[in-house]
Amino acid sequence: MNSDHYHRIWKTVQSVPSGKVASYGQIADLAGLPGRARLVGKALGYVPDNMQVPWYRILRSDGKIAFPAGSEDAVRQIGLLQQEDIVVLNHRVKLAQFQWQPDLAELLFKLEY
Repeated sequence: MNSDHYHRIWKTVQSVPSGKVASYGQIADLAGLPGRARLVGKALGYVPDNMQVPWYRILRSDGKIAFPAGSEDAVRQIGLLQQEDIVVLNHRVKLAQFQWQPDLAELLFKLEY
């Protein structure tokens, strides 16, 4: 486990604003870990209890929820997304409508490691 990588991922996920989503690959890229989408998923499974990381805003590259449909985790994730007015239809979010598109200033000031 590379705790530096995990911290970079957690900080990046914390930057995703309410009402927006990002893909695992997008988070990896923004955290300076291109091609490490699977590491993002793994890191989200190890978030410390005392840290607030909005893991539920992270989806597959096609906008799908990664958990199996109907599973307890999927139902929880969908509920959290809906609380932020993110529409989930057929286990999927329309990325064209809800994907986080940070501008350069946001990246420079929010994602300093």
